[in-house]
Amino acid sequence: MRKWNPQGYNLITILGPTAGGKTSVAANLASHIGGEIISGDSRQVYRKMDLGTGKDIDDYTVNGKLVPYHLIDLFEPGYKFNVYGYQTQFVKAFNDIQSRNLQPVLCGGSGLYIEAAIRGYRLIEVPENKELRAELASKTHEELEEMLSSMKKLHNQSDTDTRKRLLRAIEIEAYYANADPASFEYPTLKNIIFGVRFPRFQQRERITQRLRQRLSEGMVDEVKSILEDGVDPESLIYYGLEYKWITKHVLGEISYDAMFTGLNTAIHQFAKRQMTWFRRMEANGLTINWIDGNLPMDSKLNFIFDRLKA
Repeated sequence: MRKWNPQGYNLITILGPTAGGKTSVAANLASHIGGEIISGDSRQVYRKMDLGTGKDIDDYTVNGKLVPYHLIDLFEPGYKFNVYGYQTQFVKAFNDIQSRNLQPVLCGGSGLYIEAAIRGYRLIEVPENKELRAELASKTHEELEEMLSSMKKLHNQSDTDTRKRLLRAIEIEAYYANADPASFEYPTLKNIIFGVRFPRFQQRERITQRLRQRLSEGMVDEVKSILEDGVDPESLIYYGLEYKWITKHVLGEISYDAMFTGLNTAIHQFAKRQMTWFRRMEANGLTINWIDGNLPMDSKLNFIFDRLKA
């Protein structure tokens, strides 16, 4: 283990698109410097949702020792987690790791959650507004989308892909417009960001290969088990990607082949949206030090150490 200078960066972020190998890099880094990992993923907070969320728990074991991790397996499937909840959990984990003189390493692919953590903006819990929802009940999807676009700039489709998410996004923006920022002591972060990525053609191959592997490891059975535990299909479909497509297959709505083809395409599109978000972060002033995913682990770590010392 390297001697770590606590006067340096108090947060190291490792991000990247799905199937890019970022978890392994983060775990090896944390193992070398005496760190603990904070997950920056929007779905890994759910128990039992393991293969579908890509927890890759085996990657947290380095040289026979488990690297401690946080913000994984916090809630049961069906619980509605949000950015406010993530920020509060992030701060709790960050402060805990710091209190033990260890190094927090934030790792994930959810651009919204990662950016919310490192920028520390708008820690406000937004309650449901039944009166507003009643007013919006008669509006079409297109009218709601136009209304939301007048309230904020839409960077991706996550707020507009379902009516439920559209209503919630409008509800949040309306609340923000009339509320003062919540009183919450956010830690002062000195953060450095690294990204792990492969050339596009390799990234596509890795996504498809990983999907086949996870299906062979029992991802369909994972979804069946969650449904058998009493989680309603709509709640599971809400989580998107694997849980949307596999639930539809389990319910008999689509064939296995249609499920695989649709899900494979959806994950490729998701990875593209991830990279779009990361490029937007860079355009908005955040520097991401990109690492070639093809490099051996030692070279990846040396790349990181060289920039930590710069």
